[in-house]
Amino acid sequence: MKKKVALHNLGCKVNAYEVEAMQQLLEQAGYEIVPFEPGADVYVINTCTVTNIADRKSRQMLHKAKKMNPDAVVVATGCYVQTDEGKLEKDEAVDLVLGNNQKKNIVEVLSEYEEEHQRQSHIIKINQTREYEELEISRTAEHVRAYIKVQDGCNQFCTYCIIPYARGRVRSREKENILKEVHKLAEAGYKEVVLTGIHLSSYGVDFPEDKKETLLSLIQAVNEVEGIKRIRLGSLEPGIVTEEFAKELAAMPKVCPHFHLSLQSGCDATLERMNRRYRSAEYKERCELLRKYFGNPALTTDVIVGFPMESEEDFQASYDFVKDIHFYETHIFKYSRRHGTKAAAMDGQLTEAVKAVRSDKMLELHQIRATEYENSLLGQKAEVLLEEKVEIEGADYYLGHSREYVKVAVPVQEKYQVNDMLTVKVERFLQPHILLGEDAE
Repeated sequence: MKKKVALHNLGCKVNAYEVEAMQQLLEQAGYEIVPFEPGADVYVINTCTVTNIADRKSRQMLHKAKKMNPDAVVVATGCYVQTDEGKLEKDEAVDLVLGNNQKKNIVEVLSEYEEEHQRQSHIIKINQTREYEELEISRTAEHVRAYIKVQDGCNQFCTYCIIPYARGRVRSREKENILKEVHKLAEAGYKEVVLTGIHLSSYGVDFPEDKKETLLSLIQAVNEVEGIKRIRLGSLEPGIVTEEFAKELAAMPKVCPHFHLSLQSGCDATLERMNRRYRSAEYKERCELLRKYFGNPALTTDVIVGFPMESEEDFQASYDFVKDIHFYETHIFKYSRRHGTKAAAMDGQLTEAVKAVRSDKMLELHQIRATEYENSLLGQKAEVLLEEKVEIEGADYYLGHSREYVKVAVPVQEKYQVNDMLTVKVERFLQPHILLGEDAE
């Protein structure tokens, strides 16, 4: 009888990729994949530690798994595992603790655990490696879009961030292995790929001179893969957006005009305390370069509010900068104090109440700017990749995303199906942040 395993992901797209890769390894080994519900023999939770809330959710999911089946093997892996300082070893809800660099060994570790018949924590973790830990997928939970992990680790050590300690230094995946995976996904029918990593802009910096690759050279190679129609990029650092980079990207028709450019603050004093490697004027120049070559791209970003010593004037400078750039989407995070980071020991820690007020103000601006950008697409033609069939206000639609990653609904017709790519005319808003497209061909 097949062992049943349920997997649950917390956190970023890199974590999601790793869960899918572990799932496929388990399936190949004969395990049956089941929903994260009571009845599984094994529960695998890929944890996150980017904020205190992420830590709490990770612990909650581990305890939930053990409650659903006290006799099941509960496996904790991911970034929270790397930074918990041994607390999980004493947690009776956890049977196996698997480090970030051991996910590829999930099948062997479970087999070893079962053979030993132990009911005590089995620890395989923390040994950070200088080589990329090879995982791959041949399909993904998303039926039309595949996220591909091309890089792990980070060398930046921003003062607020625990991730370099959880993920280790930069390790890039061999280009040949990435292309092999992209070809498999294209053959399986995927039309869109998203290149992602912990610090994507660092791709290739760890390669020796005789094997030198950059993120740009990787994108150019993926652009040549037949069957792939769209390429998206994960979060980028502003410094990578040079004139050459923007110009070369724009020369590749598969590259979508949708860029997430990490900001964190529009205040230079705060950026310095964060140990970010740019200042607001440089960031603005990089946005202008993308607009120079892509016209009206969707620019999105992250902003932290309530960083230590952020005065009202500092926050206002950040707010005014974000307002001036006109982002499509701004993801707002209230500063989360992470033990072990430099920012956690800084003077001038702000109250949660102050952070909440500033967050709300930024969120209001986000809603205004998101609607403004969506309005700019009205009356225009848009290429939409159909992703799912939905019902909206009693009518049936196919819902998908434009090249700008704006949601577009298209009325159902028999000739359409999921994974079709249509050119539509954007007529109006169907709902907030969902545009209505009519067939333009």
